[in-house]
Amino acid sequence: MKRKTTILLAGSLALAGCATTPGLDADGAFTELPEPLLALAAPNQNLNKVRLDQTDNCFWYLHDGPVERTWLPLRTVNGNPICQASS
Repeated sequence: MKRKTTILLAGSLALAGCATTPGLDADGAFTELPEPLLALAAPNQNLNKVRLDQTDNCFWYLHDGPVERTWLPLRTVNGNPICQASS
């Protein structure tokens, strides 16, 4: 299932990249997320602040907790991290 999700996301992002290149803010977070990424992400995650970590090719979101803010891996409903296939 993880492999299927990764392949699906990689293909979708590749096609989405042909249409428009998403902008990034000062933190390196996307200003607008691609639709396939929104569809894969589980609820209760901050989709307003998501970035792609170049070291692991996985998407991370900014969790704004009561004490601190920290980047956490963006996950699917099944709990798998959402990563982009490396070329």
